[in-house]
Amino acid sequence: MKTNIKYLVLVAITVFASCTKQLDITPEGSPSAQNFWKTKEDAIKAEAGMYENYNSEDFYGRGMFWFINASDDMVTGRNKPEGDNIKNFNRSYIGGGYTETQWSLRYAIIKRANDIIANVPAIMMDDNLKKQIIGDAYFNAGLVYFQLASNYGNDKAGVPIVTPDADAAVAIPRAKNVTENYDYIISLFLKAADNLPNFSTMKAADYGKAHKTAAWAYLSKVYLFKKDYANAAKYADMVIGSGQHDLLTNFADVFKASNNWSKEYIWSVVCTPNGGGTGWGSKLPGVMLTNKAWGIYNGWGYYLSTKELYDSFVAGDQRREVTILKPGDKFTFFGAERTFTKDAGATSNYQFKKYMEPFTYANPIPTHVNPNGDNGTTDLNVPLMRFAEVLLIKAEAAINVSGPGAGDTELNRIRVRAGLAQKTGMTIDDLKRERRNELAGEWADRHRDLVRWGDAQATYAKPLHDYDGAVIWPARNFNPSIHDVWAVPQREIDNSSGVIKQNAGW
Repeated sequence: MKTNIKYLVLVAITVFASCTKQLDITPEGSPSAQNFWKTKEDAIKAEAGMYENYNSEDFYGRGMFWFINASDDMVTGRNKPEGDNIKNFNRSYIGGGYTETQWSLRYAIIKRANDIIANVPAIMMDDNLKKQIIGDAYFNAGLVYFQLASNYGNDKAGVPIVTPDADAAVAIPRAKNVTENYDYIISLFLKAADNLPNFSTMKAADYGKAHKTAAWAYLSKVYLFKKDYANAAKYADMVIGSGQHDLLTNFADVFKASNNWSKEYIWSVVCTPNGGGTGWGSKLPGVMLTNKAWGIYNGWGYYLSTKELYDSFVAGDQRREVTILKPGDKFTFFGAERTFTKDAGATSNYQFKKYMEPFTYANPIPTHVNPNGDNGTTDLNVPLMRFAEVLLIKAEAAINVSGPGAGDTELNRIRVRAGLAQKTGMTIDDLKRERRNELAGEWADRHRDLVRWGDAQATYAKPLHDYDGAVIWPARNFNPSIHDVWAVPQREIDNSSGVIKQNAGW
């Protein structure tokens, strides 16, 4: 019978033959199921296979970022009908190419993680290495389940929970609600944390694999989305008190490749400009770069900032100029100072600047920038979770539990780093602004923040503006009872022979 999730038809053993140069692990050959899961080397190859999809353009390059693009922080920078339909919450985007794979790509990782969890415990090998590989599997499963659940699940229906002992021939229906998913995800991250080492004890060759405080950080975020603020604060405090992490002194330094593994790092997409083929890691830096990049490099210009985001920064906030380029701004590109101008066809006069550091060097190719502009990867790891977000999670949880002022300690650490004066009695509105300004253009996903805060409908009922005040995106109709989740890809409904149901209203 057809299965509900496309990944279940994949033979797990074939994925372990995939290259993952980014982690200095190179699986080789195509072993059969009969002779795999026998040795330490098999376990290492299996672990490497979990990271293969990190290199897919649609995974962390732009696929899921079309959903993030729905927020008020950015607009679709070029004429892209499917991207426009996503941003406008138009169901005609269903079945298109940009986001249909988001579900199956993530369930493929769950399949690979489940195979590790089921098979690696029986392999005779070093116990510490075994624990680390198993912990990495629990972490990766938890991470992609969280991405799936927060995008597709609500109180009406969650996403399918596929356990390591699930029968691949049987279609699995959706969980009854997203809380059921969150509880399962929490169990995965707890097991991950129990098995994983601290980042500070890892060898450089293992950087990019999961570690203990990354599991705690995502536990805090899952609890935040679940609105269990006491536990969100608990695990954020465990990260904060671990001694493993801190804020860098200068906000701009966070987005320098030399600081990929800085004290602010918690979790990121490991990137390189010259991994071969389509490159390695996220091509988001090239996707956000102005279209055609002034004739010097093939930027894509897909996600451009709005005046609403620019104006949300208060006077003196150093993050604004690090985050956004506007007309007339001076910047360095390929070793020369330039004055920012937009591409003639761009919908916005702004550009996100956070991922530009690799392009500043006089001869960045191939040391810092991919020679192929169609695969605009760089040597800057694109952050998925950093210490600043943990501080923001703690502050938000504390304010929700104890009221205004309860998050002042954490918020002031972020404000002082941004060049702003300390404040007292900060409210949830202060938290929302700091979260927006700190994490703009990153994978933290302001759209999901607006949805979970209940702010999306009012926010999207207002048009978005360009540098000169002109409307560049009209007001949108966001229905909280429908658009709080995205549509389940039609291919998954079809592959399940209808066992998987569409989200209501889509």
